Amino acid sequence: MSLLDWIIIVALNGGIILYGILRGRGTKTTVDWFLAGRTLPWWMIGLSLYATVIDASDLVADSGGTYAVGVSYLVANWVGVTGGWALLANWIAVPMYRTGMYTNAEYLEARFGLAARVISALVQALYRTLVLGIIATTLYLVLAIVGGWGPSAWWGVIAIAALATAYTAFGGLRSVATTDALQSVIMVASSIALFLAAWVAVGGWGGMESKLEEHQQGLATQLLHVGSDNVARQSVAEESSETVERILLSGGRHDVDAAEVVTTTPAWLAALAWLIIGLSYAVVNHTQSMRLFGARTEWDMRMAVVVSGLVLLGATFTNLMIGVMGRALYPDPSLMPLASSLQLRDSVFPLLVTELTSSGVRGLVVAGVVAACFSTFDSIGSTVPSLLVRDIYARLFVKDREDRYYVAASRLLTPLVIFGSFAFVPLLLQERGMLLVFLDWVGAFVVPLLAVYLMGSFTRVHRSSAVVGLTVGIFYGTLKLLAPFVALRFGVAILPPILVNNYASTVASLVLTAGAMLAATAVRGREPAREPRRLDPEGWLRASQLRVKALEPRGLNRGLTLPVLLGLAVVSIGAVLSFVVFW
Repeated sequence: MSLLDWIIIVALNGGIILYGILRGRGTKTTVDWFLAGRTLPWWMIGLSLYATVIDASDLVADSGGTYAVGVSYLVANWVGVTGGWALLANWIAVPMYRTGMYTNAEYLEARFGLAARVISALVQALYRTLVLGIIATTLYLVLAIVGGWGPSAWWGVIAIAALATAYTAFGGLRSVATTDALQSVIMVASSIALFLAAWVAVGGWGGMESKLEEHQQGLATQLLHVGSDNVARQSVAEESSETVERILLSGGRHDVDAAEVVTTTPAWLAALAWLIIGLSYAVVNHTQSMRLFGARTEWDMRMAVVVSGLVLLGATFTNLMIGVMGRALYPDPSLMPLASSLQLRDSVFPLLVTELTSSGVRGLVVAGVVAACFSTFDSIGSTVPSLLVRDIYARLFVKDREDRYYVAASRLLTPLVIFGSFAFVPLLLQERGMLLVFLDWVGAFVVPLLAVYLMGSFTRVHRSSAVVGLTVGIFYGTLKLLAPFVALRFGVAILPPILVNNYASTVASLVLTAGAMLAATAVRGREPAREPRRLDPEGWLRASQLRVKALEPRGLNRGLTLPVLLGLAVVSIGAVLSFVVFW
């Protein structure tokens, strides 16, 4: 990379961060730190939501994912996330916003009891920290390949994480939302620049199809159509017959001629799984609901997801097609002109940046990646502490201290969360790719929470059913995570092969959790109403909630019908793209 590239990277990101710090100077109370004093306008929330969902993992890890699975993954964003945003902003988050809640886990106590609240906070802290690990690994690959830093790239990752920690801890949500909105502009510009360069290099859609078919017959159909079955291949050329038999305990068939274990997933099942993954991200993820809770009015909260959804529809295509175009240019990771340790699916994005962009453009693209890293470091660095402080620490242990004490506690947790995520890095630097590791964990722990939020918001399941459902769902998810290891190590199948399949297990997790909740309700009876019960918190939790309720609306709360209709229209466009245009 040239001096010009580094100047662009530092100037764009440095200016935004400085502005975010200046915006966060007034952050003194928990209402400011957690909710930005409920001053955020709809357009800022919308861009911030986009900047959080399209983080560096979408630019790098998800490109590695589409390198493997193709356009079927676009369903997660086009239908799952946009649909989840519409549900969240217009229905699920509405009672939380109106009652002055700070976290979405708080809602679960009102609807289902304290245990559900604590489980939600812990699960979200675990899986969002995993995402931070993905961001750190992503940034390492970019600096190592594009920047040419090699192993020393980890020092750059640490420096960026430290800077994100500083302004997040200082300014809270006010700084985070401001920087995210500005960083989203850089991210969109950089993704378009790389998309155009790759589109020309691959020869457009026709060139992409022909190159994929040259590598393997039927590969173009598989990768370029959502309605094509997903086929995963695992080489077993160097494995013993006993090892192959153990691998087959987790599913697939042995193609003796190709020396591969081939696993085929029907297109409808893969699409349904991606839809559930996208819904889980939008509905369960407190980095999303926290921004909505900071809206100055309910109208702003609902309108924000229209903005984020519209941006996401276009950005999903330009971002995630990078992986498919990279597969056309380098059909196997071993063909990538990189050191053997970096010949990974997840290296396709930084490799294309290095090979296809010139000085200046390369700086813009890397600036977008760095901006995406900042936007996720700061987002999770502010929301996970809010969950841990409000839903566990203040709820169970230290209940009545002054407001500034809890602001300080949240600021102290920010570096622990961000740098603690580095523990996941060894798990992520694997040949199968970061996206599939993420899918494993979401299916195991997050999808059961999705079932609880949906059932709690739209049905009258019994108050005790959440703990039953979460116990069943998370127990199954844990078995699913362990099943391949147990099969390979001990030759024992602890689950049927269909329940070990990544896609089928995501659907099964949702069905098992919801089914357990319905079974518990059949025994205990339905709740008189699905609305959450009123909470009477103690000490600081009560005082901070009263401060929110006392805030005067800072904008006109206009008619709510229009944003609802526009939000549903965005979801409809995503559905047409997924199930008609690209099917």
